[in-house]
Amino acid sequence: MAYSFTNSKGTTYYLHTKKSMTSTGKERTLFYFSKEVRENDALDAVPAGYSVAEMKTGLPVLKKSGGEATTEATTQAAAE
Repeated sequence: MAYSFTNSKGTTYYLHTKKSMTSTGKERTLFYFSKEVRENDALDAVPAGYSVAEMKTGLPVLKKSGGEATTEATTQAAAE
């Protein structure tokens, strides 16, 4: 079952993902919302590290969750 989000206007959107290649050959993952479920691209849950927000127009968007990214170097520096 695809993850669904109903905005303040009562419209339901479904979360999808798509993989694409950049011009440098790296793989990029794109997340998008659609009013229709596309079985091959639909996601069951919001990816880890992301949250859903609603724009003024009512369109849902994924935002990276707040907080600093903890790296091994900052963890070691804090332990000393």
